[in-house]
Amino acid sequence: MSPSSRRAAVAFLVRKHGVSERRACRLLGQQRSTNRYRPVPGDFEKRLVKDMRRLADAHPRFGYRRVHALLLAEGWPVNVKRVERLWKLEQLRVPPRRVNRGQKAGGTGENSAWALPALRPIHIWSYDFVSVRLVDGGPLRVLNVVDEYTRVALGSHVARSIGSAAVIAHLARLFEQHGRPEMIRSDNGREFVADSVKEWLAGQGVKPVFIAKASPYQNCYVERFNGSMRDELLNGETFHSITEARVVINGWLEDYNTFRPHRALGMRTPAAFAADALAHPKTSE
Repeated sequence: MSPSSRRAAVAFLVRKHGVSERRACRLLGQQRSTNRYRPVPGDFEKRLVKDMRRLADAHPRFGYRRVHALLLAEGWPVNVKRVERLWKLEQLRVPPRRVNRGQKAGGTGENSAWALPALRPIHIWSYDFVSVRLVDGGPLRVLNVVDEYTRVALGSHVARSIGSAAVIAHLARLFEQHGRPEMIRSDNGREFVADSVKEWLAGQGVKPVFIAKASPYQNCYVERFNGSMRDELLNGETFHSITEARVVINGWLEDYNTFRPHRALGMRTPAAFAADALAHPKTSE
C-alpha cells in the first residue's frame, strides 16, 4: 500500500469509526509526519524563490532568517530550512558591512621634518597624542604641541577623549598665547585630518602638513617629545584623577621648557634657546 493509499485509509478510519489520527496511523503502519504531508505544487519553489529574491533585493542587509519571517507574514507555508536551502542554491548573501574609517590618509614624505624643516621660531609646529591611564584603569589622552625650531613645548591638553572640536579649542588658546605658525605638522589621525580642523586652520592662515601614513619618524620632533614625556614622567607617575594629571603634566612642561637641558640645543633649555633665537634671528641657527 502506498503512502497516499494509507493516507486515505487513515482518513476513512477517523471519519467512519471516530478513532484518533494517532491510533489510525498505528493500525495502518503510517508515520504521522507522512500522513500529514501535503504535496507541493510543481511551481511552488519557483514562485517561492521569486518572492524570496524580491524581499532580498528590497532588504539587502536581511539574511535568510529575516526573509523567512517576511515570507511567513505574506502567507507562505514554508519552514526556515527550505528557505535556507534555496537561499544557498540561489547564492544569495548579505553584502559585507561597509566600515567608515574616516578620512583617507593624505600625507606624503615631502612633509617630513627633514624634507620640510623649520627655519625659525613659530615657523612650523607639530602635534600628536600620547596615552596614559588613571589608577582605576580609565583612559586619558594628552595632546602635545611643540615648536619644532626651538623645541619649546607650547602646551598639553589632557582629557579622557579629545575630538576635533577639542583640538581646535586647544590650538586657539595656543595661537592667542604664542602667535600663529605658518604650518603645523601631524600624522593622519582622524582628529587632525577632519574637515572642521582643516577649515579652521585655513581660516587662521595656517597650513596643515601631513606626514606619510604609518611613518611617525617623519614627525620626529613631537614624537621625541612624547617619548621624553613618557620616559621621564608618565612611566613613573600614577594619576588618580584628570585634575591631578593636568597639574602634574603642566608642571613637567614648565620644567622641560625652563630647567631641563636639551642636547639638541647645545644643553640649553628650550626657553633659553627660543629667547636667543628671537633676539638674534640671523645667528640663532
